[in-house]
Amino acid sequence: MASRKMYGRHNLTTYLYGMDQSEKQDIRKYTLETLITAIEDLGEKKFRAKQIHEWLWKKSALSFEEMTNLSKDLRIKLAANFVINAIVADKVQISTDGTIKSRFRLHDGHLIESVLIPVPADNRFTVCVSSQVGCSLTCKFCATGQMKRVRNLDASEIYDQVVLVNQQAMEHFGHPITNIVYMGMGEPLLAYREVMESIQHLTMPYGLDMSPRRITISTAGIAKMIKRLADDASKVNLALSLHAADDLKRDNIMPINEQNNLATLMDALKYYYRHTRNRISYEYIAFNNFNESLEDAANLARLCKDFPVRINIIEYNPIDGVSFLKADEDRIDQFAQHLRDQEIMVTVRRSRGKDIDAACGQLANKE
Repeated sequence: MASRKMYGRHNLTTYLYGMDQSEKQDIRKYTLETLITAIEDLGEKKFRAKQIHEWLWKKSALSFEEMTNLSKDLRIKLAANFVINAIVADKVQISTDGTIKSRFRLHDGHLIESVLIPVPADNRFTVCVSSQVGCSLTCKFCATGQMKRVRNLDASEIYDQVVLVNQQAMEHFGHPITNIVYMGMGEPLLAYREVMESIQHLTMPYGLDMSPRRITISTAGIAKMIKRLADDASKVNLALSLHAADDLKRDNIMPINEQNNLATLMDALKYYYRHTRNRISYEYIAFNNFNESLEDAANLARLCKDFPVRINIIEYNPIDGVSFLKADEDRIDQFAQHLRDQEIMVTVRRSRGKDIDAACGQLANKE
């Protein structure tokens, strides 16, 4: 009897005064099913959980006070027992070409980046989101590669990047974002559970209801996870950050290639395409006097024979402390034309945000 009274008193204290801040659970970690149980434990009706869930994922509420169709008493109880670990803008840089780079601070103080890449002429407004704090892959040309991996982002922290950058797109261009690319800080396929959960929040009718065909996951090349993506019947697009079309050069700039060489990756991509028929792209940064010769183009063409591929040739944004430089534009054009002559779809993406810290990890790495 004594223990029951103590338990009851503890519940009453929590109800009246709330938990310590460190004890509060992030309410966005709950599924609808577990949220229903938690809300019923607070003495509320089941339908309230569905209302809260809608506020979190469809209306993107970042505080309980925003949930105006809930009673004040319930909002007080929610604030006493839960927290919403929202990301907040820490620094924003706007380029003369319209690119917007945002540094966001997480609830634990860590910094990440997102980029809005507007192409108004094509009605294309792309947000590039991060999936990890730092990165473990140490690619030699990447500012994020100079940072050690601290942790994976929560699905809600990825979701927040899309919501906040969408607000920027509306404010600056009067147009919502049209595309999402997981090409920011971190390796998405090493944060697989969180990335896939974030895609669910972005694409499902209970969330933002975006088309998965407008979403691209970019990987440095984790073969077994590419196959898992296929096995999970994902509908998103896949991009391989290739950057070199022979193992010797790729080993030199991307240590991940030593465990996931090109033959292994091509096998995984064939498996992925066979199971999903989803679009595959190669991301190929052109470095000066390294990977932009016609011989490199011929090697790259050989990697395009087993499934349809779109190649995005990217001008490099140089970063401090790294010796790589962007390739000459004429060399890039010749490289691209060699591929087009073989009926390979090629897009040359000119460097964006040259006057800001637009390279991946460049702004977050300043602190």
